[in-house]
Amino acid sequence: MLPDAPPAGQEFATLAGGCFWCLEAVFDELEGVTDVVSGYAGGHTADPDYRQVCSGETGHAEVVRLTFDPARIGYREILEVFFALHDPTTLNRQGNDVGTQYRSSIFYHSPDQKAEAQSLLAAFAADNAFGAPVVTELAPAGKFYPAEDYHQDYFRSNPHQPYCQVVVAPKLAKFRKLFAVRRKLK
Repeated sequence: MLPDAPPAGQEFATLAGGCFWCLEAVFDELEGVTDVVSGYAGGHTADPDYRQVCSGETGHAEVVRLTFDPARIGYREILEVFFALHDPTTLNRQGNDVGTQYRSSIFYHSPDQKAEAQSLLAAFAADNAFGAPVVTELAPAGKFYPAEDYHQDYFRSNPHQPYCQVVVAPKLAKFRKLFAVRRKLK
């Protein structure tokens, strides 16, 4: 059973940017992030499972819920990594993954997180940073449902699986190149 609140001195961040396997693999390596759990958020069905979420009928997005230490990494830095690794201009789609469960979303946990996300989204709009309007949803974090056990640490457990090789590995390589100084020391 996952806690509903982060440990003392830490915060949650809940993000949706396509398949949760990609985001989990990246954020597992980000300095200051102490835990990453793949799951579902933003829907209207209690205790959804993967099959239900994939149907698009529950309203949930595939998300990762990060636990992070704000003394080691700021929320804005987490969002900058998030936006560097997915396309926030495609509605309900990331690459070949299509459906509302693959939407770009920030589920904020506090007024400060909401304000930080709004500030960053406004800066992107003012700079036309992505060459198209950003369609990332900004919504309060509601109930988080962890995904099934086989989804947790998926890339680490299945690095040679074809989807991991074609989709996850390139995003992880991009992260390692762009954010080398922010990677955890192993």
